[in-house]
Amino acid sequence: MKIARFRVNGHVHYGVVGGDRVQVMEGNPFGAIVTTKEYYALAEVQVLAPVLPGKVIAVGLNYSAHAAERSKDVPEEPMIFMVSPTSVVGPGEPVILPYANTVEHEAELVVVIGREGRDIPEDRALDYVLGYTCGNDVSDRDLQKKDRQFTRAKSFHTFKPMGPYIVTGLDPGNLAIQCRVNGELKQDATTAQLIHSVPKLISFISQVMTLYPGDVIFTGTPAGVSPIHPGDLMEIVIEGIGVLANPVVGNFR
Repeated sequence: MKIARFRVNGHVHYGVVGGDRVQVMEGNPFGAIVTTKEYYALAEVQVLAPVLPGKVIAVGLNYSAHAAERSKDVPEEPMIFMVSPTSVVGPGEPVILPYANTVEHEAELVVVIGREGRDIPEDRALDYVLGYTCGNDVSDRDLQKKDRQFTRAKSFHTFKPMGPYIVTGLDPGNLAIQCRVNGELKQDATTAQLIHSVPKLISFISQVMTLYPGDVIFTGTPAGVSPIHPGDLMEIVIEGIGVLANPVVGNFR
């Protein structure tokens, strides 16, 4: 099932996508999914970020080749950090660069949590997942180096595009994941190359903090990250989910 969050006629709804139209859902998808008889053509709605998360939890250096390109050791356990949820934007929305710094794209599979959980066993972790979406962990490398941590470098408004849909029922263990910039392939991998699997990440994080419906986990990026510049178009493509496209603009301070 593909679940969209969208705006039409000044109102925001969740809905189930089928073909070129979306069927309006009662309430939200974090519970029983009940649809109405109301439909809209996708062409007439604005598809938004698929969720407004309470928490954005990200994972660093979760592909060996990316760790190598960053000249970092592979972490023995998941390296988690927090990002502000105010950084989330949806498909088609511009990523705004506030400084003329080195800023890079990071294609990532994003897990959308579907129900509350704490101390979740790894073998039951996927029971707590609503679905998956595409994410772009846009990162200011100059500020990462300056601050020696990630919060500011990854939390600017618009630095966490997500979408286009939440897709349920996927196996997160072997999905093709790519990033194209201006049509040029930059990242090309599969989630089978994750060092720490999606179930392990969910279980590990839930030992530290309670996960709630709508929380999201950015699971790490493969090799091939590269600088982005005003005028670029970034496209994150994940098998079974679709394409998340965002232009880049500059608003330098």
